[in-house]
Amino acid sequence: MTGTPALHTTNEARVREEICVTGASLYLRGYTVGTAGNISARLDDGWLITPTDACLGRLDPADIARVDLAGNVLSGGKPSKTLALHRGIYACNGEARGIVHTHSTHLVALTLAGVWNDNDVLPPITPYYVMKVGHVPLIRYRRPGDPQVAQQIAALAGSVRAVLLERLGPVVWERSVAQASYALEEFEETARLWLMTTPRPVPLDEAALEELRTTFGVRW
Repeated sequence: MTGTPALHTTNEARVREEICVTGASLYLRGYTVGTAGNISARLDDGWLITPTDACLGRLDPADIARVDLAGNVLSGGKPSKTLALHRGIYACNGEARGIVHTHSTHLVALTLAGVWNDNDVLPPITPYYVMKVGHVPLIRYRRPGDPQVAQQIAALAGSVRAVLLERLGPVVWERSVAQASYALEEFEETARLWLMTTPRPVPLDEAALEELRTTFGVRW
């Protein structure tokens, strides 16, 4: 069968709409600006990903690129230049169904000011950061779309749910696009709290962390 595929399943149409709603929500609240950032979702036979240089606040469901398992573009606009990064995460994390990348102000500022450490860019200062985000490593700066960054992130994708790109912002993956955006929002707000607090807040102690592990099954 040739030609541009239709939105042939209810599920795909729903996921396209979820990408658009999520993008608009993030844009309207200042989590992304201009044409920065991208969103993708896993389908059973490929992926959906926002077009390159698209504004997340003004996405059209029909313009979202549909890519097959071999990486061929089947419909929509030209895929984001971070397609390889997204594919690598999905390949290494079977539970990931949605990925969100933004240039969120406070998280980019955190990389400029200096992260807590390269393995944990922020300390565990709130219980919801521990539960919803968890450990986040820093990926040192390389140009947008650099294939080495995609390889670095893929190697980590099975053990964390997010990374922070130096000078470029967070990449977060979860069981859906919406859940990825919720984790990203918690991440950004924790960075904002950290940067606005002087002196810096004390992390949760080991007893508090152990209680979260025991009660909610979180990994920290």
